Amino acid sequence: MKDTIVAISTPMGVGAISVVRLSGNKALEIVKKLTKHQDFKDRYATLCHVYDEKNEILDEVIVLFFANPRSYTCEDVCEIQCHGGVILAKEILRLCLFFGARLARSGEFTKRAFLNGRLDFSQAQAISQIISAQSLQASKMMSKQLKGSLNDFVEESREELLRALAFSEVMIDYSDEDIPEDTTQNLFQNLEKLEKKLGEILEFSKMRNKLLEGYTLSIIGKPNVGKSSLLNAILMQDRAIVSDFAGTTRDTIEETINLEGNLVKIIDTAGIRESEDRVESIGIQRSIEAMRQSDFILAVFDLSRALDEEDLQILEYLATLSQEKFLLIIYNKSDLPRVLDIEIFQERLEGVKTLSMHTKDTQGVLQIKEILSQKMLENSKDGEILLCAEFQLQAIRDSITALQAAKSMLETLELELFSYHIKEVITFISQLTKPYDIDEMFDKMFGEFCLGK
Repeated sequence: MKDTIVAISTPMGVGAISVVRLSGNKALEIVKKLTKHQDFKDRYATLCHVYDEKNEILDEVIVLFFANPRSYTCEDVCEIQCHGGVILAKEILRLCLFFGARLARSGEFTKRAFLNGRLDFSQAQAISQIISAQSLQASKMMSKQLKGSLNDFVEESREELLRALAFSEVMIDYSDEDIPEDTTQNLFQNLEKLEKKLGEILEFSKMRNKLLEGYTLSIIGKPNVGKSSLLNAILMQDRAIVSDFAGTTRDTIEETINLEGNLVKIIDTAGIRESEDRVESIGIQRSIEAMRQSDFILAVFDLSRALDEEDLQILEYLATLSQEKFLLIIYNKSDLPRVLDIEIFQERLEGVKTLSMHTKDTQGVLQIKEILSQKMLENSKDGEILLCAEFQLQAIRDSITALQAAKSMLETLELELFSYHIKEVITFISQLTKPYDIDEMFDKMFGEFCLGK
């Protein structure tokens, strides 16, 4: 018999309600002892009171009972909704432990759902990523995976591979017969389609994981070009100190905004220049490192000042990153007479987007946000299956390698080896949804979940 587990499923703190969740054979029995109420209907809400050991009323609560197997864990599950705050939820938790429940470990509710066949691993992974997703698009993609889109793909692929394996095994048994050429061609084409699809999933997942983690944007430029003013304009508040003194920003300043459902960390960097000041030099090195690690770069140049060595040095940095980063050149201070020669930017950074503006121009700031939002929208397209666990990405890589080997064997009609590699593909591709059979592995996988999930 499994232990009955209990945890507080809502974040600690002041709020309208808190939820204490139990799962296991004794879940309903414990709730009956807590409430002194005996009549709980499956999937109905029941209003009742919770009593402590002295039979004193602790709180008025709503109890939801889900009888097995029609529950999240496929076990009896009870959810006690009490008034929000820290004290009541903790006291109800203590009483549940007193009446025989055990405190749940991190992710144990989802682990039980997995072990009881309620979820496959891809769905369990999707739940974890929905909780931690840093963008609306990521949450939507993970919701599709939770619905079973990855499992559907795996099952369809397995069926296709099993048909290929059956064909191979039959032809091995009847090796004296000639194999129809159109049959092998169709089989080869189907394997190529699967390989292409796996490759698309792999590339999509590698490129789009920023949807889960959030994006990083760095604002770079030499001193006094308006980087801090631009940061303040984007945030719509005076976050960074602005002055005419070069080197005012001596270290990176970080703030976070939500842009069209995407979390973006903005880094206002120290002005990039040669400096003998040790503290400022450290800040400049951090600026260069932030630029290398960012997903987006806003490079700010002053239209009212002539091009100098510091500008050229920054252009060299940008030229090395323009192929791998999204770069937007901001020609700032467009309200002043133009002195900057921008032709050299067009020569050295061909095809890079540019925008002329000044930081008091609301329209210019809106254009920046629109350009960034459009780029993020592009990153969210071109696929429905998003893999986030490294073992899943490795399973895709192994599947592609085995598929290529199988195709090679099919071309030479070495069917024994073809069957061997097809079996490899089936094994690897199945790992996307059911990767392990060992309990110790489950503890590691689900241990990253929060309590009560």
